[in-house]
Amino acid sequence: MAANPYNTDLDRTAANHQPLTPLTFLERAATVFPEHTAIIHGGLRRSYAQFYTRARQLASALTKRGIGPGDTVSALLPNTPAMLECHYGVPMCGGVLHSINTRLDAAIIAFQLDHAMSQIVIVDSEFMPLLQQALELAQACPLVIQVDDPEFDGARAGFDGEDYEAFLARGNPAFEWLMPEDEWDAISINYTSGTTGDPKGVVSHHRGAYLLAQGNALTTSMAKHAVYLWTLPMFHCNGWCFPWTLSAIIGTHVCLRQVRAQPIWNALADEKVTHLCGAPIIMSLLISAPSDVQRALDHIVQFFTAAAPPPEKLLADMKTAGFDVTHLYGLTETYGPAVVNDWHESWSSLPAEEQARLKSRQGVRYLPLEGLDVLDPETMEPVPPDGQSMGEVMFRGNVVMKGYFRNPSATRQAFEGGWFHSGDLGVIHPDGYIQLKDRSKDIIISGGENISSIEVEEVLYSYPTIEIAAVVAMPHEKWGETPCAFIEPSQGHEIDTVALRTWCRDRLAAYKVPRRFVVTSIPRTSTGKIQKFALRERAKELAAQS
Repeated sequence: MAANPYNTDLDRTAANHQPLTPLTFLERAATVFPEHTAIIHGGLRRSYAQFYTRARQLASALTKRGIGPGDTVSALLPNTPAMLECHYGVPMCGGVLHSINTRLDAAIIAFQLDHAMSQIVIVDSEFMPLLQQALELAQACPLVIQVDDPEFDGARAGFDGEDYEAFLARGNPAFEWLMPEDEWDAISINYTSGTTGDPKGVVSHHRGAYLLAQGNALTTSMAKHAVYLWTLPMFHCNGWCFPWTLSAIIGTHVCLRQVRAQPIWNALADEKVTHLCGAPIIMSLLISAPSDVQRALDHIVQFFTAAAPPPEKLLADMKTAGFDVTHLYGLTETYGPAVVNDWHESWSSLPAEEQARLKSRQGVRYLPLEGLDVLDPETMEPVPPDGQSMGEVMFRGNVVMKGYFRNPSATRQAFEGGWFHSGDLGVIHPDGYIQLKDRSKDIIISGGENISSIEVEEVLYSYPTIEIAAVVAMPHEKWGETPCAFIEPSQGHEIDTVALRTWCRDRLAAYKVPRRFVVTSIPRTSTGKIQKFALRERAKELAAQS
């Protein structure tokens, strides 16, 4: 084959080729809109010029402490300005940001610090006791820098390390930060939940972060100068890349230390918030707030959720309150959401029940995701697009992780066949929209029949007085396993399990009806995900007792 003539004497140079990185978004925002408000936190207001200066100071100070390309800097922080600064300042010196879930126990944090080979930890004073416990268990001995957030009203733990503001003050505000040598260079590492075995370190690169950050804005139609409220933890998949998205659109971050109904409602009304993300539990928190807490909104607020499909009534209540809910889907391995339930205008005229059914689907690929399909994991062939045939949801493209840090076998397994295996089971509808049916580990096999826990949960959520529902497998001598439903009633209501069983029988095949209903408080993670591994253990205990 002849050489491509368009490659002859046409080379990549510094003039026509630069590595993609989301760090350039902040530089541009600070240059073009230096006085625009970048960050709001309580009474604090910071412009883009100030935000950029502080990020460069952090990068400079980290460089002086020996942090360079490939070195890990951990952050144990809530949704505060310091966490936003870490998302820029750490990679600006070549470092890799390791955001730690603040709800983890000390042993898991110790594992992560060791596995990521952390050299510096930036910690909020609220979590200093937790970090101290973790460091007693860890082999790593990182430098500890403490952030004293003025919005934290609790007691400060004793500490003899570095103060964050003093550390920043030693940095150069005009620091010439480092572009990555290669856009494939790591920008962050985030750990999976590790419900079975040790957590896996998901490595993200500058290119993927750049593309998904822009994909967020394009997919969700975020306008210039949007105002974003931080209800989603930034430690969760780097806040789905929104710390970088907001700089691209010169938006405003409204920080929130804790997810509480009143400050959320106040921010929505007073700061004219246009967008926020969260699990359905956040919606329930907003809708169930007392009437004197809720505020009338003079604008539509875009709410993005990526957990289980919200119940029809909750969607209706959110719409009445002034929210437009969009369903997203993704994983830590895809930088957060990479699938969106792109809404067709014609669907808005359909009956509410049909709209809720359509909203429950995960949807189609984000613009920066090259491949999304439902495949048979054995043959790697696509399943028929009939909305019934189940397979594994798989991803391919630039917003898929580099791989699992220091875990080549898990990386090979995840990428087997040239696709990223999500572990989620789903179907694909005739219009190309995918819909999850279960995690592969959550499918219930009863007497040889596969039962989708999500299908049973959808029926439970349609029951008027159920707030949260989760279905897991319960061991059974005859059938192998049967569905066990854990249910949490709506506030002020009780649940008649006899009537609930009849409700399920009228809507499900007999073998799919839960053999047992347990009314209880359902454990959830800090990001609102139901901890099914804990419920599976509870179901085993209940089976053993019966």
